[in-house]
Amino acid sequence: MTAFDVMERRIWDGQAESFARTAARLCARTVPALLDAAGVTAGTRLLDVGCGTGNVTTAALARGAAVRAVDAEPDMVAATRRAAPGAEVRAGTLPRLPYGDAEFDAVVGNFVLNHVGRPLDALVEMRRVTRPGGRIAVTVWQLPGTPGQTLVGRAAKAAGLTRPAWLATVDEELNFPRTPDGLAALLTAAGLADVRGGTRAWDHHVDPEEWWAGPAAGIGAVGGMVTSAGPEGVAAAKREYDVLCREFLTDDGLLALPHAAVLVQGSV
Repeated sequence: MTAFDVMERRIWDGQAESFARTAARLCARTVPALLDAAGVTAGTRLLDVGCGTGNVTTAALARGAAVRAVDAEPDMVAATRRAAPGAEVRAGTLPRLPYGDAEFDAVVGNFVLNHVGRPLDALVEMRRVTRPGGRIAVTVWQLPGTPGQTLVGRAAKAAGLTRPAWLATVDEELNFPRTPDGLAALLTAAGLADVRGGTRAWDHHVDPEEWWAGPAAGIGAVGGMVTSAGPEGVAAAKREYDVLCREFLTDDGLLALPHAAVLVQGSV
């Protein structure tokens, strides 16, 4: 594993419950379009890679697909098993999947490429388990991020917090631009054909305290930054967050946070 992969295992260990209460609803927004892009219908043999707490898996089961799912974190595996008892769910870490060649009609990864240190190798592995003529669809968060995506990070920086050394980034030679063209080029490099996609943008409406709860619990890289200086650092970042939230408050007291994701699909 790369240093980035080691860091990812550290920050997501035991976080399934916190993720389900906070960011899972945000990530669910792209699920219908992701399944459409992969051509998932009744009878489709689908693999959900990086299943998290089961949003993609449950939605695919509702379409009548035959779903298998895999995640690197044991508590995420357990959460998906609870949410989707009709799916076979295993532990597994990209770029190695516990399946044979050409087992699936379609493979999807909802934001999973944001969490792997070797994105191209991950896609090559997803291609390996997809049958000829099958489809792969993936999403990543677009970078540079929208103001809604960067809200908590801006609050942490305003509080004087800095990214700790253990929060690794993807090695430069293994990384790719988090744009439609950048992700499409990665799918093409993995050997996929008929590659196409684009950006999906929306406002995520959420209670300010709910949105803060995720990073305050240490979720994700920004959570690692927020919690890096202990309780005093968390409190300082929260004070800045409360001020910055005013940019996004709506009349009903919720935040309307602009987000943008890249969704790209290709065929084997």
